[in-house]
Formats: sequence, C-alpha cells, structure tokens
Amino acid sequence: MYQALYRKWRPRDFDDVVGQEHITVTLKHEVASGKFSHAYLFTGSRGTGKTSCSKIVAKAVNCLHPKDGNPCNECEICRGIDDGSILDVAEIDAASNNGVDNIRQLREEAYFMPAVAKYRVYILDECHMLSPGAVNALLKILEEPPEHVIFILATTEIHKVLPTILSRCQRFDFKRIKSRTIADRLLYVCGQEQVVIDDDAAMLIARLSDGGMRDALSLLDLCISYGDAITGEVVTKAAGLSGQEPLFRMADATAAGNPSEALVILDALSENSVDYVRLCEQLVSHYRNLMIARTVKEPDDLIQATPEDLQLLYKQAKEIPLARVMYSIDVLQETMGKLSRTAFKRTEFEMALIRLCDARMGNGMEGLAERIDKLEKMIRTGAGTAAPQPVQSTADVRPVLQAEPPVASAKPEKSAKSAVQAAGKEVEPFSQWAEVLSELQKINGALHGAMIDSCAYTSEDMMLIDCKNEMFLTLLRTSMAAKESLRSAILSVTGQKYNLGPYNPEKHAVAQKASDPLMGMLKKASALSVPVDLK
Repeated sequence: MYQALYRKWRPRDFDDVVGQEHITVTLKHEVASGKFSHAYLFTGSRGTGKTSCSKIVAKAVNCLHPKDGNPCNECEICRGIDDGSILDVAEIDAASNNGVDNIRQLREEAYFMPAVAKYRVYILDECHMLSPGAVNALLKILEEPPEHVIFILATTEIHKVLPTILSRCQRFDFKRIKSRTIADRLLYVCGQEQVVIDDDAAMLIARLSDGGMRDALSLLDLCISYGDAITGEVVTKAAGLSGQEPLFRMADATAAGNPSEALVILDALSENSVDYVRLCEQLVSHYRNLMIARTVKEPDDLIQATPEDLQLLYKQAKEIPLARVMYSIDVLQETMGKLSRTAFKRTEFEMALIRLCDARMGNGMEGLAERIDKLEKMIRTGAGTAAPQPVQSTADVRPVLQAEPPVASAKPEKSAKSAVQAAGKEVEPFSQWAEVLSELQKINGALHGAMIDSCAYTSEDMMLIDCKNEMFLTLLRTSMAAKESLRSAILSVTGQKYNLGPYNPEKHAVAQKASDPLMGMLKKASALSVPVDLK
C-alpha cells in the first residue's frame, strides 16, 4: 500500500526536524542531561513539526539506547512507539475528546505505572479545544503529576489556552519554516524518491505551503501524480493556480480602469476550472508584494518570487499608486470573506474586479485618497483649471481704459523677499525634528519607520513635513491616528500645537539665515586694511 510522503518522511529524531533548530537543540540537551520537564506546550501554525517533536520526545525519554538526546529508532521501545503498539504513549485528539469525563479517565490511568516504557507520555493535540470543565480537571495533575508521567500539549491557537495551563508548562513556539528551507527539503525528498523537479517548482510549492512542511509534502505528492517531471506549470495545474502572468495582467487592467479586460482574463481562467478562493488569495499576495516593493528599500528578502517575476513586480509597482494598491488589498480581503459564504463565487469575484477598476465604488479611505490624488494631479498639470473667460472686444474696452487715471509704473526690480512672497510663504527649517522623531518612535513605531529620512519646516503655527515615503503621505491624508501620534510627539518636544501639512518646494521657499553683522564688519575692515583688535 502506498504511503503518503508526509507520513513516509516524518522526522524520526531531533536532527531530522527542519527549520526548528531553536527548539530541537534545547530538547536534545534536556533529554541528554535527564532534566526534562514534566509538561510541555508546543504552539505554532499547522505542519511546522509540533506532533512530530512530541513523538520524538516520547521516544527519546523512553529509548533504551539514546544517542546524545536522540532516540536510536532501533530498540523495541522506539519501534513500538512508531507503530503504536506501546500503550504507554497515548496521542489524544482534544478536539473530539474534550469533555470532563475524558480527562477524568486520563487522570485515573495516569497514576498507574507504565507497562513497558519508563514514562507514560500523554500528547494532547489541539488542547485549546478542551472544555472549561476538562481544563479544571487537568490542572491539578498537570501541576503535580506522578514522576512517571509527562504531558505534551500542542495547539495552533495559543491565545485560547488559559493562563492557568500556560503557567504549568514549558512553552516552545514553532515558527513558520522559511520557503528556501522547505524547497531544499523537497529537492532532497525528490532525489531520494527519484522524482525530477526543478528549483522554481520547489520554491513555488514552498510558497504555497505557507511555512508548513506537511502541506508542502502533500502538494508534492499531488504534483507527482501529474507526471514524472515536476515544473512550475505542473505545480500551477495541480494546485489549481492561475500562474503569475494573469495576475500581472489583471492588476494592469484594474489599475487602468478597464473592467472589460479584467473580466476577459477571469473568463479565460474560469475555463481552466480555477479556484476562485485560491485566485483571490493569490491576488492579495500579488498586491502585498507590490506594496512591499513600493515602501521597502531592499524588498528582495520580503518577497518570495523568481528573479524574472521580481523585476516585473518592481516595474508594475512604479506604475500603480500606493493608495490604489492598499485599496485593492482591502477590497480583495473583504471579497475573501464573502466567497466562503456564497454559492455564486464567480459573480462575487467579478463584482470585486469591477470595484477594483473604479475606486469611486469603494467605501474605504483608500478609495477616497486615490480620488484626492487624481484631483491634485489635475491641478498640478492644469487639466482641472477653469476654461478662460471670453475677452471683450476692443471697442468695449477702450473707453474704460481712457476713463481710468494713469497708473504709476512699477519699480523695475523687486526685492528678493517680495519675489519669495509672490511665489509662496517663507518657511524655516525646524531644528528639533530629530527629537520629534525620537519621541514618535515611542508612540507609533510604524509611522516612525516611514519617516526616518524626513525633515520639517515651520511657518507660524504651520509645520510642513518633507518626506518622500508614499506610505507617510497616504497616512497623513487618511489616518487620524497617525496625525494625532505626530502631533503628540511635536507637542511633547515643543510644547506647541501645529497644523500639519506636506512640504512642497514649488510653493514654499526656505528662508536664509541672516548673516552675523559683526562678521560683516570684520570682512569690510579687512578689505580696507583697518587694524581690528578683538577683546
């Protein structure tokens, strides 16, 4: 009988666990020294190794011939735990055995000495599902268990575990495994299974598994059934994906406000039986990558993509405004919630695409911010100025001109200050900006991160901020919380309240500092060879 890859390649000792070295090293040391805990709590997302490590601990503490904290996997105890014939190690699904009677039965059994092994080991999977009565029944024995009993609790939702349970366990947090680590493991497994797979396909499977090794091996199993050689195209078909190229085209179509093109792309994907929920997840991930590409200086480590797709992302990110990207993510996340509740998934997704094409249909602040951006661009380019008024005929104008008294001619030259005032208000550099940013870091770390390279200018009760980061400009226009954080930081440094706005070098001129009169006199004296004695 064929055995699934995730079962066949389940880790058998601590050294075989991938991507959780911060946990396995500690557990090996505890077992090797004989100073292991009576209760462990393993938490993390699915497929990251919680159950595997639980079974390895159960084998390691009972192994007849342990090797540096690892089980030997050869003695009768190790083999018995692996095949489930040793009843001293019990794996209990707390989701279906969550009643108080189940835990009472466990307590009664726990006080009996183990039949074969050194320790009775109870593995409670999804322990957050235990009822309040079951938790209360477990607390006492969990705090002071018999010397021959070890409890290992596992959960994917640590926030649902009561503090009374947490305080009685030694906690280990399992991290999502990095995509590169998963891909390397898949390449190794394929080499052992004599399956041909290219690196791009392994990376695509790793990205889709969302940090879970079990999900990655299950998807690899599915891809193997499609053929001997696994490529990116095979992974795309096996997972019901649309590929990256349609995502770029769909984002271009919605950014251009072309719902017809976007719906044609969706129709082509529908003919290939695309999964609309998965497609929505892919599109959210695509826009997330665009957001990272626009706001992070070196985004390569934060975006999982092939080098070719990475270059396309950089190019597209420059063409789509950040406000549009954030608006698109908001619409798609709302759509994901609706897709799970409707039978008309295609219609729901088509409605989302039409909303993406026209921000006026969105109710969020991002859509409003995009409309404001468009108006500002129209004003800057002159596209939104009023049409010129028709000029009166010469006959109509001449009598009026003759009746007016002669106007004194203007001076041929204007002072520099008058010229500046004609162009816009003078502003002065704000010397305490570094202190403001330091204070802002304590209040709003995210906003501080977007303003690291900024500076500020003041004019009476107005403070103008010069920051090139588009994330900051969007927050300044749309987020009241961001404005209040910045105002609080300014108030704590200056003791004064300022109105906030963006600095525009075309509208505001920076005032030059007045020169020192004493230095001016010294320069003139030096030019005239007049001796000066400073005291």
